Amino acid sequence: MNIPEPSMLLDEEIYSRQLYVLGPLAMERIQKAKVLLSGLKGLGAEVAKNLVLMGIGSLTLHDPHPTCWSDLAAQVFLSENDLEKNRADASQKHLAQLNEAVQVFVHTGDITEDLLLNFQVVVLTASKLEEQLKVGTLCHKHGICFVVADTRGLVGQLFCDFGEDFIVQDPTESEPLTAAIQHISQGSPGILTLRREDNRNSFCDGDLVTFSGIEGMVELNGCSPRPIHVQEDGSLEIGDTTTFSRYLHGGIIIEVKRSKTVIHEPLNIALHQPRMVAQNHQQAHRAHCLHQAFCALHKFQQLHGRLPQPWDHADAEIVVGLAQALEPLKGREEEPLDEALLRTIALSSAGDLSPMAAILGAVAAQEVLKAISRKFMPLDQWLYFDALDCLPEDSLPNPEDCAPRGCRYDGQIAVFGAGFQKKLSLQHYFLVGTGAIGCELLKDFALVGLGAGGCGGVTVADMDHVERSNLSRQFLFRTHDVGRPKAEVAAEAAQKLNPDLRVTPFIRSLDPTTEHIFGDNFFSNIDGVVAALDSFPARHYVAARCTHYLKPLLEAGTQGTWGSASVFIPHVTEVYSGPVSASASEDVPHPVCTGRYFPSTAEHSLQWARNEFEALFQLSAKTINQQARTSLADMDRQQILTLLRLGVLGQHPQTWRDCVVWALGQWQFCFHYGIIQLLKHFPPDKVLEDGTPFWSSPKQCPQPLEFDTNQDMHLLYVLAAANLYAQMHGIPGSSDQTALRELLKLPQPDPQHLSLIFTNNLELTWTSAEFGPEMLKKLQEALEVWDKFPPLKPLMFEKDDSNFHMDFVTAAASLRSQNYGIIPFNYSQSKRIVGQIIPAIATTTAAVAGLVGLELYKVVYGARPLSAFRHSYLHLAENNFMRWVPSAPATQMFNCLKWTSWDRLKVPAGQPERTLESLLAHLQEQHGLRVRMLLYDQALLYSARWSSQKQAQCLSLRVTELVQQVTGQVPEPGLQVLVLELSCEGEEDEMAFPLLHYEL
Repeated sequence: MNIPEPSMLLDEEIYSRQLYVLGPLAMERIQKAKVLLSGLKGLGAEVAKNLVLMGIGSLTLHDPHPTCWSDLAAQVFLSENDLEKNRADASQKHLAQLNEAVQVFVHTGDITEDLLLNFQVVVLTASKLEEQLKVGTLCHKHGICFVVADTRGLVGQLFCDFGEDFIVQDPTESEPLTAAIQHISQGSPGILTLRREDNRNSFCDGDLVTFSGIEGMVELNGCSPRPIHVQEDGSLEIGDTTTFSRYLHGGIIIEVKRSKTVIHEPLNIALHQPRMVAQNHQQAHRAHCLHQAFCALHKFQQLHGRLPQPWDHADAEIVVGLAQALEPLKGREEEPLDEALLRTIALSSAGDLSPMAAILGAVAAQEVLKAISRKFMPLDQWLYFDALDCLPEDSLPNPEDCAPRGCRYDGQIAVFGAGFQKKLSLQHYFLVGTGAIGCELLKDFALVGLGAGGCGGVTVADMDHVERSNLSRQFLFRTHDVGRPKAEVAAEAAQKLNPDLRVTPFIRSLDPTTEHIFGDNFFSNIDGVVAALDSFPARHYVAARCTHYLKPLLEAGTQGTWGSASVFIPHVTEVYSGPVSASASEDVPHPVCTGRYFPSTAEHSLQWARNEFEALFQLSAKTINQQARTSLADMDRQQILTLLRLGVLGQHPQTWRDCVVWALGQWQFCFHYGIIQLLKHFPPDKVLEDGTPFWSSPKQCPQPLEFDTNQDMHLLYVLAAANLYAQMHGIPGSSDQTALRELLKLPQPDPQHLSLIFTNNLELTWTSAEFGPEMLKKLQEALEVWDKFPPLKPLMFEKDDSNFHMDFVTAAASLRSQNYGIIPFNYSQSKRIVGQIIPAIATTTAAVAGLVGLELYKVVYGARPLSAFRHSYLHLAENNFMRWVPSAPATQMFNCLKWTSWDRLKVPAGQPERTLESLLAHLQEQHGLRVRMLLYDQALLYSARWSSQKQAQCLSLRVTELVQQVTGQVPEPGLQVLVLELSCEGEEDEMAFPLLHYEL
């Protein structure tokens, strides 16, 4: 079989989130890769989906078997119309539609040695052991990376053989460490001191480093990697610097990542002496039992030509016997196999489950990427995963209930039974968010049949619209969906996967502004909530609603190859308590003075550049457009300064060259003259009253830059600024850098408006002196002239690559960093931070959705103990997989009252409605609570510290009257509960009383 060479063009917009995880070099290798995938049941389809979304060069499918009913429970690309059709043929068209850049082929013959030579990676799923051994031997012989993946009911296995000398060129997900240099001594060894703010960088003994940007000791710049030794004070020994020039100033130290060599055994050896991913002895023993269980299932299939029947105890005992008869694994201590575990695996092994396929398919696809890209450490060599905790402990299914029905859920019925399938179909769930995780969850809902019968259904809410950057992860969307509401598109796509699924989309967010839609009536008609949100504040809000309405909450999140899935059950588990934001520091702005004059980090420079964009291209345009309604006397100093920088005292720009002249003037203002002015006020040798140098860490003494058209960042700043200025004025711009260089070589007119700024010393005036009347008069006259021209177009910042917004911010931040000797962010880093982009990849997304699906089984089953549920965490880059039992809700106590975060005090309003005095008396009589303060929606309704007259005025009012009087709000029609907060006499610090639900 001759596989054509794939296209090498990379669509950076589509793969933008993935590029932050893998990097351009890995993506280049992925685009060249050719992969053979054999087996297109549910697991194989998941592997294929992930690989196509992530943009591998070509994928060849192989599966000699026809589609059967049991396939449909986990295979997303097959339907009833494909029964008896070849699985690979039926899947090919759907896979090809996921990504037009990926070539998807079907191979119909046998897997031969000649065929294998066409591929870098071969993946077998749902395959017999004999075929695994044959293909594995050939792949090992020819240096072809080999992956085996399989699921049997609620257990799964994964095996990798990347050869005996596989080099991982980038073992970790982290960026190389970098730090700014304070000083380097001449000596043996030379001692390098980091700037104080960079001492947080965790260099370790033996790390390899190189250097850049050093002035003086230039011999170190770009040197071969040098090992370092970390001293107790945090300084670094960097080797002999005796013969080097004396260190003068600046420079950065850069970690050089070490490659690692992996040695894998072929399957025929690894099968009998397996190396397994396990955190402790208990996990290792369980993995050992699972390994032998899979071997016994292969043996059973070889002997009987089939897998064990669903929940057939006779078949299960045969499997147990076969497992116990296997030769002990080499290199392991003799330890009896867990018979109960083996029996449960055999009883449920006939099933094929969507969540299990999603999890194992994601991990398998990630291993394929590791093989192709040589980025991240591969598995060593076996991974076993089981979710047998999904099975009920009290009553296991029976063979009759789990027998095939000739329906799309047969693969799932084989594990849980037809009765449970009926229960799933009657559920009504609310999915919040239809992004990457939301799409995967909707796919799982369609396959498992959640809400696909009777009065069941799924409601989805998302206010966003489909973007091209979504297409590499959000697999329910296609190119022709770009611009459409995500909720609508996802609902339509999910219903195509399962026509019985009832999906109701809302193009709305779930927040306080939509409580009239998602209120009491709405939540009373749903069984649970699944959150697929990318911000912690949104998660907190959804979690609070679930706590209020006592609804189960399932939620998941990812960042790069990290992922988590959690479950929160009323009165069983703790409530959601994630962080308020991704980083506490992200929401705290840097002091204006620090950002404007004394930056010490790349974050400072980036924030300054973002502020520059807003001031120059958005706020100034709005100010000029509104000047007829705004007095200059009402403007602050910075607003007037921005107007001057915009050029209102000069001629209105008419041509592209006018825009270039203006942009060059901004460059000189920010990075040359502005720095000179700053140094006049604060000379490099300035000393404070206590004798401390003014320019001491963390403040860095800046250096003015000289404009140079041969410097890329210099040119990029002028190009971007000129184009943005042109866009504001409706003047055609240009992206021709060659023409711009030629234009900048011509004599440029003096930017008079900038000279005027420096003459008046406005930028660095540290007093409250006002502008003189003459200046204000000139400015007012100039604004009147500008008012005769068409209104300026304020530019709202967008993180696109083609509008010069990110070019301006990146260049401005980089130049600012150069002024202050700070290590700048590159374009990609700047875009991620400024655009608040979360690195993402399809594999992690699919895995966490599968983990949520497992917990969904338990929630729907109902009345499960705490020990049945699992929070999950995974890090695919480092092969870290953890699942643990959630904590029980903490119990608080006050007098005779006991409660958890799930509890509330319920008080009926009564007929006629009770007064506040009656409510307070009820709380004291029934619960022993003497209320000190009572609040509604953060508004104070009552305080025991008020005067007796003020208290009396409140106590006589009905509670709803009091709420209306204090808040000015009339309760919404149909509102069932007023939620009140209270504090009581005698309570301890940090005590949080249960909310008071005043039932209307």
